[in-house]
Amino acid sequence: MGPIDVLGLGLGPANLSLAALAAPVAGLRPRFLEAKPHFQWHSGIMLPDAQLQVSHLKDLVSLVDPTSRYSFLNYLVRTGRIYRAMVANGISCSRQEFEQYYQWAADQLDSVHWKQRVESVCLAGDRFEVCTSTGERHTARALVLGTGRTPTLPEFAVPLRGRQVLHGAEFLHVSPETRGKDVIVVGGGQSGAEIVNHLLADDQDLPASLTWLSSRAGFLPMDDSPFTNEWFTPSYVEYFHGLPADRRAGLLTQHRLASDGISESLLRDIYQRLYHLDMVVGAPVRHQLLAGRRVVGLTRDGGRLTAELHDEDSGRVESRTADLVVFCTGYRSSLPEFLELLRPRLVDEHGALRIRRDYSLDWDGPQELRIYVQNAAETTHGIADPNLSLAAWRSARIVNSLVGREVYRLDHFSTTVAWDRSSDHDEDPAYVTP
Repeated sequence: MGPIDVLGLGLGPANLSLAALAAPVAGLRPRFLEAKPHFQWHSGIMLPDAQLQVSHLKDLVSLVDPTSRYSFLNYLVRTGRIYRAMVANGISCSRQEFEQYYQWAADQLDSVHWKQRVESVCLAGDRFEVCTSTGERHTARALVLGTGRTPTLPEFAVPLRGRQVLHGAEFLHVSPETRGKDVIVVGGGQSGAEIVNHLLADDQDLPASLTWLSSRAGFLPMDDSPFTNEWFTPSYVEYFHGLPADRRAGLLTQHRLASDGISESLLRDIYQRLYHLDMVVGAPVRHQLLAGRRVVGLTRDGGRLTAELHDEDSGRVESRTADLVVFCTGYRSSLPEFLELLRPRLVDEHGALRIRRDYSLDWDGPQELRIYVQNAAETTHGIADPNLSLAAWRSARIVNSLVGREVYRLDHFSTTVAWDRSSDHDEDPAYVTP
């Protein structure tokens, strides 16, 4: 393979954004390796009615380069749907349509190489060497990790994982039997709500009973108010990164509903659907929505499951039986297995990554070799990190860092709230545990 400057490992929306922004940069030679045969975005939970929760302007490129050929607006024009889309969608769209846009962009990028599962990464002289499942070896002086976050199950549920116990991220892959079954959905965030909405959608395919659990005080809406949305701006990311680690951790707790709440329209749809089933149709499905409950245990007895629920208000433990339990319990960032050879050089004595402002790692290796992370810096860069809102800005920042010059201007965005823009922050890298 010919010499290249940067290897992107994994191709989700984050590295696809980087590929699109890197494409027109003269002198930058990128290559992106993806194990799948084509682009897929959360295929296990791409439910038919799922809607994008952000504006379509928060696409691969528009917020740093609205003239790019890889914008969502250009996709609508090129596919002949622009006028109907404006009428049908406004400034949002379905997730299925946004995935189609991602696929369209990926198909235009010569830097993307499919069916290339990364097996290992090591140092080879003055470059990284990346070996793939096809036997190919790629070398570069910089890596960008874009392998995404891993769905998490409680430890007690892992041994039971299968057709009856699963994470929401694999719901469509597993395609569990739900009609006429007793189903428990764990998690009061957007994913849990989308699965609940899906389970209730078809009168002819309803479960016998549905129990929806939230460990929070209720089934809470996403905070989408104007001032809250300033946490999803470049200025706030800069400010957040310069704060002490304990302050950042506290703020992330306060900010959680800005990212993990449920869209108000979906809450209304579920509420109205339950009203219709109860009052109009005549309760063809038994249901319980239980707030302040945390699942603390799960056992199998024959073909049935028993979940132990801790009541956060009373302290009591109660049990519920079911045929199916779907855990919508979030995701975690972790180092991929192919970096195991380099792990001792990437983490400190506490197992933490040190992430600089430009998303590169401060690591124990040649300083001319750089490793960047995508979607792995929430604890250092704030609540927006796993969100689509700043994907283009983050990728542009990585491009600028790679070439050592300002390809994309990133320092002129105004905000209403006076976040600290001073340049005298401590330059020590922040830490994040993989």
